[in-house]
Amino acid sequence: MPFTPYHFGPSGLVGLAFRKWIDIPVFVLANVIVDIEVLVLGLLGVGWPRHRYFHTLLIGTAVGVIWAIAAYLARRFFKKIMQIIRIPYQTGFWKMVVSGVLGVWLHVIIDGIYHYDVMVFWPSRARPLWRLLNQRQVEAVCIACFFAALVPYAIAFVSHTKQNKTKK
Repeated sequence: MPFTPYHFGPSGLVGLAFRKWIDIPVFVLANVIVDIEVLVLGLLGVGWPRHRYFHTLLIGTAVGVIWAIAAYLARRFFKKIMQIIRIPYQTGFWKMVVSGVLGVWLHVIIDGIYHYDVMVFWPSRARPLWRLLNQRQVEAVCIACFFAALVPYAIAFVSHTKQNKTKK
């Protein structure tokens, strides 16, 4: 993506729509964590390609698992954040691992469509996703997903509010 926050649309929509099986904060933040590679390479002035190993399904899997383990240690913090934004939150270790891996994969797939230098299926140099959509279409889909995510968010918000009223 030209700007990492574009990933919040698709990750928010998928995370909210499948919140029963996906840990929303782990999934959404996995879409950001993977761009640490681009940030570090940019700061070091390493040059092209900017998207290297984290932006592959193979190494991205390891990144997702490591992120999930770190997030597992912070699960109480995530629970508090989810209470603040009023989304019911139940998690477990394996749910977090699956969410971390799938979150990284979603990022890699979107970037594989958008950026030429992303080798999704590394060590293969094939780029079957490149330009499946053009860059403006990818951006439009990401923005549309952001607004579409408001629907499952509203449903989760109402559900959380009703649960809290019945507990009182």
